[in-house]
Parts: sequence; structure tokens; C-alpha cells
Amino acid sequence: MTDNADPSPLIGFDDFLKVDVRVGRITRAEPFPEARKPAYRLWIDFGPGLGERRSSARITRHYAPDGLVGRQVLAVVNFPPRQIGPMRSEVLVLGVPDAAGEVVLVGPGHEVPLGGRLY
Repeated sequence: MTDNADPSPLIGFDDFLKVDVRVGRITRAEPFPEARKPAYRLWIDFGPGLGERRSSARITRHYAPDGLVGRQVLAVVNFPPRQIGPMRSEVLVLGVPDAAGEVVLVGPGHEVPLGGRLY
């Protein structure tokens, strides 16, 4: 999804606080052949309190499963789970499009504690 159009309507700070974005570490990644579009199944550890959550991510263009394990990523942890084929996706891993519209993951620039909230 590439959208370089005008920004979305203004929101208040309280609206921003409703979106819970946390840092987690990918502990396991594998191909997800049952998905409609090429994707991986991810297991992400958000540390004590949130624990491990699963996600489906269409990130096959720039990443291989082995290269994802150990990587810290940002994800929305308070969306309702979605059923994607045989898998229940519990978090939304965040990314931005490259020039071709392919997803590039968003993560901290340095090692940070798991479960840290974006602010």
C-alpha cells in the first residue's frame, strides 16, 4: 500500500494514545503458503506482560525467514486478532513502502527493552 497523498485528518493526542505500538523481537519466522499473497508467519516476543504474539506479514520481498529471527520490530498490539487462513494474527507489524511499494519493516535504531511503548 503506497499512499503519498495528503496526510490524514488531524487527530487529538488522546486519539494517538489509543494506538498501542510496542517493540518486540522476532523469535521465529516461516513461510505462510496458505496466505493469499506471499507472507511469513511471525512469532514476536514483547517481553513480560505481553509475552509472545503471532502475526502474518507480507514482507517476503526484502526479508528471508532466517534473517528475521532476532530482529526488533514495532507492532500495534491492541487491534483485535484477525483470522488469516488457518492462522490467528494477533498484532500488526509496522512497515513503510519502498519505491516499488514493497514493505520495509520499522524498528528501533538501537537495541531497546522488549515491550517498550512508542511515544
